[in-house]
Amino acid sequence: MTARHQPATPAPPPAVQRLVIRYAKRGRMRFASHRDIARAVERGVRRAGLPVAFSAGFSPHPKISYHGGAPTGAASEAEYLEIALTATVDPEDVRVRLDEALPEGIDVIEVSDMAVATNATQLEASVWQVVLPGVHRRDAVSAVQAFLASPTVEVERRTSKGVRRLDARAAVVSLEVDQHASAGEHTGCAILRMVVRHLTPAVRPNDILVALRHLSALEPSSAEILTRLAQGPLGGTAAAGASAPGPDMTAEQFGQSGLSAPAGPATEASRPGRRGAALRQVKATCLDANDASLAYAAPASAYEQLSRGAERPEEVACAREPDGRDCPNARERATEQRVP
Repeated sequence: MTARHQPATPAPPPAVQRLVIRYAKRGRMRFASHRDIARAVERGVRRAGLPVAFSAGFSPHPKISYHGGAPTGAASEAEYLEIALTATVDPEDVRVRLDEALPEGIDVIEVSDMAVATNATQLEASVWQVVLPGVHRRDAVSAVQAFLASPTVEVERRTSKGVRRLDARAAVVSLEVDQHASAGEHTGCAILRMVVRHLTPAVRPNDILVALRHLSALEPSSAEILTRLAQGPLGGTAAAGASAPGPDMTAEQFGQSGLSAPAGPATEASRPGRRGAALRQVKATCLDANDASLAYAAPASAYEQLSRGAERPEEVACAREPDGRDCPNARERATEQRVP
């Protein structure tokens, strides 16, 4: 028996440039999974006409890798991916073209050449902002103090391999209640700022909220809103009470938060249009608790926000199954067929 002859295929063009792309995940795109984000990025790369490099073999894939993606349901202002190109392209041109090709809610903020930004992918910690609707600032401060005073705070997380115990306290570099939470429009909720170290296994902001709930019974009135503001190398002078930077922070403010400033150009301010509307989302969720006519509107789920297909016509009673398993009246129909 002779072996099947495999046709010779030319080797793919080699990669001559590697870029680090920082993008934001805003609006309803925070409900998209990592796989959905990856598909959207690959389509955007094709629409933008970027000379992306491909792997070899029978099933070549674009050479795009992702670093520390935010969990599903969390927004982010600092997501990173690395892309290999077969031709040298201006990073600013890549930013403009790719940002126009990506769907609304995935916004390209900056693009850096890895040959210049040597430490662009040293992501050792993240700065998170957590909005807790219906939680008074006094209760949030008490819960944070109890958490920071504890040497270890173990929580359980259910995974595909069973229940795993994590030490949430070991991952927290700093945790505080945002001072702006006590002003005017923010009296309806508490806002936490935290710097979380990247560990293995990873400790998520949800794990820290579970720890606060166990220690101080801190329970928001509706679903909390998570937003990653920044991520990068962890500075050696981080203090437990350091303040976390905002979405429009400067490199100096980034360093004061306990994280080293990322390589590449400084973080630019939020752009008008869809970006500005997305950044105002957290503000809109904090309502004045003294106004009884207002009520907090919990964020809609992914199923409620995504477009729906046409409803099934009334005359179609069930799916097209020969045995009628999916038909709501299958049992009655089968009984009628057995009657002579």
